Amino acid sequence: MKNGLRKLTRNLTLCALVTLGAGAMAQEAAPEAPANEPQKVPSAEGVKDTWNYFYKGQGQGPVLVEAKLCTEVGKEGPNKFECTAEVPPEGIKANTQVMVWQAYLLPQGETVEDVMVQTKQGSVVRETKDVKLKGEGWRTRQWTGIRLGKAGEWTVSILRGEQVLKTFNVKVL
Repeated sequence: MKNGLRKLTRNLTLCALVTLGAGAMAQEAAPEAPANEPQKVPSAEGVKDTWNYFYKGQGQGPVLVEAKLCTEVGKEGPNKFECTAEVPPEGIKANTQVMVWQAYLLPQGETVEDVMVQTKQGSVVRETKDVKLKGEGWRTRQWTGIRLGKAGEWTVSILRGEQVLKTFNVKVL
């Protein structure tokens, strides 16, 4: 019963994030409240919109709900598949392995193959990696490994075709 309530709360929180954030995908997501604190209850309309999108939105593509640049992703326990250590604002050392952690809502059964992670040093594109997404549950998480090999100012972007979904600026020392 307690586990079912946690899943329902997590799904309702996702509904609120999708409802509030779908139109502002390039903005920063609000920090999540700790698991032991009460969560904001989404409106009934927000939940209905999310259900309709998940069950009937095939062909409309993914909604990027959250994205982070991480140096670690949890491998087990309650933080499994979550970003557990973000790239600090002061930057990272050259050649540090970084993961572009992403969380999406996709319509059920949908497969999306036109999402990419692109790195640029200044205005020079250094690497572009394809990201394949499958709508198998309420939340599709994906992390793409990148290496920022030289000191300088870098840009890491999540793209869908020509559309920029999210951009990070990173200082590499």
